[in-house]
Amino acid sequence: MTELVLTVDEAAARLRVSRWTLYDLIRSNQLRTIKIGRRRLVPADALAECLDQLSEVAA
Repeated sequence: MTELVLTVDEAAARLRVSRWTLYDLIRSNQLRTIKIGRRRLVPADALAECLDQLSEVAA
């Protein structure tokens, strides 16, 4: 089964970027996240959305 949500570290590893870069994407509203309690989680489908958005800007 595929994960529905990823931790910040897992999402950074999947995108092959640092935690700092991932938090920059979150702060700039390019990466959608959710909060459950004190934890910030990244929905798995938000990674694809972010990559699509970034590739449109780069094109």
